[in-house]
Amino acid sequence: MLVEKKKVLIREYKEERDRKVVGKLERNCEIGTKKEEVSIFTNIMGDPLRRIRLYPLHVLLVAELCENGEIVGVVRGCIKYGKTEFGAKNVRFGCILGLRVSPNHQRMGIGLKLVKSIEEWLIEKGATYIFVATEKKNIASTNLFISNCNYTPFTSLIIFVQPTKTPLIKTNNDNNNNNNFSHIKTEKLQTHQAISLYNTKLKTKHIYPTDIDSILQENLNLGTWVSYFKEEEWLFLHENGHEHAKTPSSWVVFSMWNSCEGVRKSSECFKIFPCLKVLEKEQFGFLFLYGMYGEGERLEELMKSIWSFATKMGENVKDCKMIITELSVGDPLMEFVPHDFSSMAFIDDLWYLKKVRDDDDDGDHFHVMGEIGNVFVDPRDF
Repeated sequence: MLVEKKKVLIREYKEERDRKVVGKLERNCEIGTKKEEVSIFTNIMGDPLRRIRLYPLHVLLVAELCENGEIVGVVRGCIKYGKTEFGAKNVRFGCILGLRVSPNHQRMGIGLKLVKSIEEWLIEKGATYIFVATEKKNIASTNLFISNCNYTPFTSLIIFVQPTKTPLIKTNNDNNNNNNFSHIKTEKLQTHQAISLYNTKLKTKHIYPTDIDSILQENLNLGTWVSYFKEEEWLFLHENGHEHAKTPSSWVVFSMWNSCEGVRKSSECFKIFPCLKVLEKEQFGFLFLYGMYGEGERLEELMKSIWSFATKMGENVKDCKMIITELSVGDPLMEFVPHDFSSMAFIDDLWYLKKVRDDDDDGDHFHVMGEIGNVFVDPRDF
């Protein structure tokens, strides 16, 4: 069936004029292809710029019908600064977030116009690559970015979601209900120690932010911890004016981001997983675990202890009802994320990539999905 295309003006979001209208549009848009499908997204109803305010370069564009001024679509974009594993050269990554088109105005080319407009803005700001993430089940978005906008599948990530109050933490291969982690030490690092450790250990990530210091010093960041067995020790050594870590044989590092501030009723923040329906009338937010990296042969037990640690911390944070983390499919830690299948939910995220600038000699080093390593999941996207 042919759908009549309407004239649309793409312009920048104006806070006083558009705030309420964009919020209403967000509430009316479905992330999944069917109403009964499960999805989750950041609370941006009260603040449409919430997901991008923490980036120095960001924009929110709206699609406005020329005939009556009605806002029928929005898209967010920001510039990230990062490195690749192929060299120390800094690269500007454009990121497209939160593309929405009103249900009554879909299949009119509005989504494509929004994407093209945000791409122009990102290229103007110096982006070499542009990324976008969609849920695996979102066929419409997949077709838009691959077929119409020439994006390439880059990687796949899994979001793990679990309520803070859960009776059991176990892994796929573990039937032992003993969660006594007294033989494991979870130690909070100083910010400069965390920056040093991440810069040393995470440089092998395919995409790693060069502004990691800003992330770790942001007020919403609760801190960075390392977890290891007490039979060994963790040392920071000073040599030749530099500090570096002497790590145990098995250890894991992780940071936590507080996404609980300013939360609204859950019906306005999330489409809830079936396992979280009990929270439907409550206010709630979540703690996001990011920057997770580990080494050694005893990672499974350490990961269980980390989840227990985060869950207990979440119980002491106002309005926190969930713990969330996101890992790429190729991450070695994936298999060790504790699973209580009666309460944990999953989301498949697909990342798409397009190179938009040829004047940088970083090469076409990125590979398609299935051949790549991991990415550093940015907590500012949540």
